[in-house]
Amino acid sequence: MIYQRSSALFAAAQKVIPGGVNSPVRAFKAVGGDPIFVKEAKGAYLYDEDGNRLIDYINSWGPMILGHAHAPVVNAVVEKAKKGTSFGMPTEIETQIAELAVAMVPNIDKIRFVNSGTEACMSAVRLARGYTKKDKIIKFAGCYHGHSDSFLIQAGSGAITFGSPNSPGVTQGTAQDTLLARYNDLDHVKSIINSNKNEIACIIIEPVAGNMGCIPPVKGFLEGLRSLCDAHNILLIFDEVMTGFRLAQGGAQELLGVDADIVTFGKVIGGGLPVGAFAASSAIMNHLAPLGPVYQAGTLSGNPLAMAAGLAMLTELHENPDIFKSIADKTEYLHKGIAGALEQHNITHTINRVGSMISVHFDKETIVDFDTAAKGNNNTFKKFFHGMLENGIYIAPSAFETWFITEALTYDDLDETIAAVDKVAKTL
Repeated sequence: MIYQRSSALFAAAQKVIPGGVNSPVRAFKAVGGDPIFVKEAKGAYLYDEDGNRLIDYINSWGPMILGHAHAPVVNAVVEKAKKGTSFGMPTEIETQIAELAVAMVPNIDKIRFVNSGTEACMSAVRLARGYTKKDKIIKFAGCYHGHSDSFLIQAGSGAITFGSPNSPGVTQGTAQDTLLARYNDLDHVKSIINSNKNEIACIIIEPVAGNMGCIPPVKGFLEGLRSLCDAHNILLIFDEVMTGFRLAQGGAQELLGVDADIVTFGKVIGGGLPVGAFAASSAIMNHLAPLGPVYQAGTLSGNPLAMAAGLAMLTELHENPDIFKSIADKTEYLHKGIAGALEQHNITHTINRVGSMISVHFDKETIVDFDTAAKGNNNTFKKFFHGMLENGIYIAPSAFETWFITEALTYDDLDETIAAVDKVAKTL
């Protein structure tokens, strides 16, 4: 494929945008080469500035669960835009989407909308600290909760890619309040709690990790965290920015049968527009201003365009719950096809899958945490990424990202993808 115009656009962008991109992983530094510039998208496909059609497996990092430019979502945004794009005042649609979200997700009474997953996680931690009157938090190596200072302590995804998980600009004081645990290692969490008695406000975790590849929790891990939190007056925060409204109507809480104290959302809840949210019981949420002392605000929170997109998306998922089984079945089909193609050519690999999230790791070891994910053969991944791209398949330009399956993908698309894997595997 030819990417002449994308390369020219990237050169122009680098003159006025740091690194030529507005989010680091887009820069292709992990895989080499110049990033692809998208012109438009529809359904399961991206169309770039050079006229190439690509089958899309990142889907804007998750929210396009029903496909790009999904008509009900687009129509809702267009109609709402005709009536004004922002007011900085309450609107009825905020209550409508809140009522629907609360009805779909177990274990929450109230929800507050913000503008990104980062903002949702940052606000959830502030709320947990205000509620418990304690300062320290536990996060897990390789889990990414956005770029708020508290979370850039061995984060996943782009932080791994650039080899600087402890970002300059994060103060030592902030770092000291973030305690780092190993994912899927309950004993390690216990030891941290025992060393910081009565100091830990919350444990924040991706219940299914997506920023070191797709990594499911091992049996008993989340249940163990729940028990520890109950025993030590610690709030359990599920970062469901990726998993919420994707793994099930009620997200990971529903799928895995474990209740969190606070849940954060993003991606799907915005239908492709910038939306995040955090939710909990009334007892916890009533600590937020204007009811309580924990301050959180945002001029564009509950923006009518974003609420319209999110409401249209959640309504369709709520009315058509079979979608979740459909995309899980497609993901299982893709898993089997990729595994078969790689095995046929003796390519060492491990594939992780939960629902409609899947990742391919070029290592024989079971991938259960940050350390095992980091052992994968990144040189093989780079070749794999560019080989797939040359065959019209767009996957995340990082070995540490999950793929997201969309309902818009057909089985013909999946077969085309599997055929591409077979072709690329011969060259690895």
